[in-house]
Amino acid sequence: MILIINIDGYYHQVLVSGKKCTKRQLREKYKKAKELTYDSRDFPAIFCTLHNFEGIFFDVKLEVDFVIDTDTDRIYSPTY
Repeated sequence: MILIINIDGYYHQVLVSGKKCTKRQLREKYKKAKELTYDSRDFPAIFCTLHNFEGIFFDVKLEVDFVIDTDTDRIYSPTY
C-alpha cells in the first residue's frame, strides 16, 4: 500500500509517497532524516532518499495520510 505525506515547512510544501507505515514508524523516519539535515530546505530530499519515498505533483485536492510540519516537529493525520 502507498502512503502519501505532505511535508510542510517555512521553505517548502512537498507531497511524497512511499511504503505505508504507522505514525510511530513515520516519527522515527522523521527523526532520522532530521538528524542528517543541516539546512531545513534539504529535508524533503534527505527524507525521500533515506526512506525510498518519491516526490509527487502537488495537488490541493489530494487527500494525504499524514502531514509532517517541519517548523513545529508535529506529525498528524488531517481530517477531511
